[in-house]
Amino acid sequence: MSDVIRRDPRTERILRNRLHPLHESLAGGPVRGPTGLLRRNPHAVGFIGPNGLKRIDRSSTGPAPSGRDLRRSATTHSEEPALPLHRVEQPDFYVAAVLDMAGGRLTSHDRDILGQAQQLARSGGGQGAVVAIVLGEAREAGFDTAGADRLIQVTHCDGQALDDYCPERKLAVLQAVEDQLGPRFWLFPDSVHGGADLGARLAVRLGERPAVHAWQVTETETLCRGGSGRIDIRRHTPRVLLLAEECALPVDDSRHQALPIQLDEYPDVRVCIHDQGLVPVDPSQIPLAEAEFILSAGNGVRDWDQFHEVATALGATEGASRVAVDDGFMPRFRQIGATGTWVTARVYVAVGISGAVQHLQGIGRCEKVVAINLDDGCDMVRRADLGAIGDSSEILAELLALAREHRGGKDTDATVPETLEVA
Repeated sequence: MSDVIRRDPRTERILRNRLHPLHESLAGGPVRGPTGLLRRNPHAVGFIGPNGLKRIDRSSTGPAPSGRDLRRSATTHSEEPALPLHRVEQPDFYVAAVLDMAGGRLTSHDRDILGQAQQLARSGGGQGAVVAIVLGEAREAGFDTAGADRLIQVTHCDGQALDDYCPERKLAVLQAVEDQLGPRFWLFPDSVHGGADLGARLAVRLGERPAVHAWQVTETETLCRGGSGRIDIRRHTPRVLLLAEECALPVDDSRHQALPIQLDEYPDVRVCIHDQGLVPVDPSQIPLAEAEFILSAGNGVRDWDQFHEVATALGATEGASRVAVDDGFMPRFRQIGATGTWVTARVYVAVGISGAVQHLQGIGRCEKVVAINLDDGCDMVRRADLGAIGDSSEILAELLALAREHRGGKDTDATVPETLEVA
């Protein structure tokens, strides 16, 4: 029988029709689209409330629980059920997952990598353990729920911090892991955040021929994308894997120990590349999906010149709700939400946005949300970590004055903003 993934038109029609009697049974699990990538059902977000209506949990930064498994009482708030703990006391082998940790936290790509690592650890015969390797400072506390059995975090090597671009020092850390643990597989995100470059360097050091843009991996066989995504390349699974996004489902049904491991010693480092610092970048040129600080406008903004001036003074990337885009105040590529761009900013400031369901879905992975609105009962204020109730023009004017005062007379058009921390 052929292993080629074939489309099922009947199943696809049922999945598109939520009224079909078989829709719920087919949409319950992960579905692969025509390109082979895993697709998640956007209609499975939320839970059924005590009155039988579907609700969306806007109190957390992550996606809300899905399905009918979680039912909340009308009078009391139920605690989140504790996930079962997966223990690996004496590992027979290790699977190393080197994470990008863009912005110091786990990205969706990193979680997919850990999910793939768990699959390899459990299908390799014996008891395998996943080692999450973090190079540099991290602000993440959820390695246990992401699938890490062991954790190696190194912030300095050879007396220098690993937060900057220093591939030789990072490669020395990976060489130390290879000498001490000897992982059966090395997994890297095939991304521009450093995973692809570091994975290729380690493959050369180990004398391996890596699999790049791999999207289906078993212990013996790997399927990679080639020809600009038009063809699949089937090959034997090597030790070094550069994995594409959605290569596997992230871990969400168990907790892991995430026990720290200390490296004994590092090999000598010969540094040939010196980091000269960041190049100033215009925040308006940063794609929304990669922006760390976003100032977003909605129907409540009246003075658009003031809004643009505040965004420039704060060094924020501009975004907008669908209403502001449809009214012609902002270009279409600035739209945020389920029908626009899904963002993962560290700080997201919503000005005059009421909080439609589609918009709240698009900012579900933002770390800190600040809402500026006249209505203290709107959905955006309820979702926000900090709410400023009042006229948006007055609040933006005060914010602009505070930004200029904080800079102490510096040029407010500086393209590299100072760090903004929101408690």
